[in-house]
Amino acid sequence: MKHLITSILLLTSVTISFAQKSDPEAKKILDAVSAKFKTFKSVQSKFSLKIENAAGKAVGTKTGTVYMKGGKYRVSVTGQEIYSDGTNVTTYDKSTNEATITKLDPSTNTLTPQKIFTNFYDKDFLYKLNGESKSGTKTLQEIELTPIDKTKPFFKVLIYVDKVAKTISSVKIFQKTGERITYSVTSFNGKAVLTDDMFTFDKSKYPGVEVVDLR
Repeated sequence: MKHLITSILLLTSVTISFAQKSDPEAKKILDAVSAKFKTFKSVQSKFSLKIENAAGKAVGTKTGTVYMKGGKYRVSVTGQEIYSDGTNVTTYDKSTNEATITKLDPSTNTLTPQKIFTNFYDKDFLYKLNGESKSGTKTLQEIELTPIDKTKPFFKVLIYVDKVAKTISSVKIFQKTGERITYSVTSFNGKAVLTDDMFTFDKSKYPGVEVVDLR
């Protein structure tokens, strides 16, 4: 489960810098996605997460919802919740009834859900436009990202952008171990009505919870 949650926040601790050899057409598309996302005040997005082994067999599948408002976010999947109020990050594990609190350090390179939909591509990646394909009625633009830092646990990321909506449809991560992780957006609401208390962990709602404060 922890592996799945890490994937939801995408590519573990990916950091990225402008690459001179990157495809300007790919950058234009990604910049448009980033600009579009920044117009949304609050977002509720449902997703699916699939992990395949080197043989292409599915070994794990999860669905969940991510909520975002300003610098706050919340990720909900079966058995686990991640809350961030913009200052702290609390991860609750239902199986152990334990919540771990850490300090959110904006100076670190950890990705947040907001960065996934905006300018996470701006550093340490080379990127290129592979072309377009059809998925139902949608036209998807496939952009390939290659990390400059070869010590990363993955060697390639494919991003599929809805050409008309200018939003990310899915992301596929190719791990060096042979695993492939696919994060797919199944619904996206850029006008969601979200209250601030949704992003704060309230231990009174989890009877008997053990809180581990690592701040």
